[in-house]
Amino acid sequence: MEVNCEGCAGCCMDWRSLLEKSGSAPRGDGAGETDRRHRRRDDPFAGDGSERPPRDPLDDDATFVPLTRDEVRGFLEAGMGEALTPRFWEARGEDDGVAVDGHTLAAVAGRPAFFVGLRKPPKPVAPFGLAEPVWLPACVFLDPTTLQCRIHGGERFPDECGAYPEHNLALDAAAECERVEAAFGGERLLDADHDGSEGLLLGSQAIGAKLFCHPRPADLEGIVDRAAAGSLTRADRTELVAIAAASSPGTLAISGQHYERARERMLDDADGGAGPENDGEAPSWVGPAIRDWRRRFRDADGTVPSPAVADAVETDRGAPETPGWDGLE
Repeated sequence: MEVNCEGCAGCCMDWRSLLEKSGSAPRGDGAGETDRRHRRRDDPFAGDGSERPPRDPLDDDATFVPLTRDEVRGFLEAGMGEALTPRFWEARGEDDGVAVDGHTLAAVAGRPAFFVGLRKPPKPVAPFGLAEPVWLPACVFLDPTTLQCRIHGGERFPDECGAYPEHNLALDAAAECERVEAAFGGERLLDADHDGSEGLLLGSQAIGAKLFCHPRPADLEGIVDRAAAGSLTRADRTELVAIAAASSPGTLAISGQHYERARERMLDDADGGAGPENDGEAPSWVGPAIRDWRRRFRDADGTVPSPAVADAVETDRGAPETPGWDGLE
């Protein structure tokens, strides 16, 4: 599939606030109207080609990228567990889920189900030809200066990112490329040919591989409220990431050994420890960068710095450089 990503990164950030400011909206929706279709279609409970409406996520992340169990483990072993965050869904009805914190969560066999994806701290970015940067929730791995992924093509680059927008198009869901075209003009989706739904992991094949199920709903009390409010704590993320890392594809089984190991890795990451893959070198840049972005946004008082401040926040802490667009085909 051929796409024009230069100056965009629409699939790596939540840019809906730009529509509210400009009064424009994606095709078929009135300005200011909540656009449920703006979200990637990611209902793992539906079989391939299901016509049933998807369940609504508990959070408000418009471009959540679900990771596989092996990818979760890979981020943990690389010392980058701080990059990870969970997603729950509201059930379609009371008989379709489990009640926690006043929410009826979508569940499998009485176990609340969730994804694990990548966090989006606020970053100063200027996508789509904006003359001045704005604060937008952007993927932890997005370089604000080049609007390129810092781990693209590397061992940690998620399969779902590599398959986007093919997966959305295979499910007859609009891609972010199309939404950007509709809202800001230009051509982003240059060739809409795709290979189908291979690798989507929908239905029962997703369980334990991409769709994780918490075996103890009572342990999620408080966590679910904070997930809905966008205020998950480090301990909240640790519990859910550990369950994901301990899951077994195709089953509801949870490995106690892998659970404890994942918890230790998450706590080490939060304390600034270096992952085994770092061979004892400096701690990962991810956690400190997220905390620094959040602090800068909180203290910005309405001002927006140049995206180049990412050199101090990310690059100087060890984040990989991005190649830029010169010479790229």
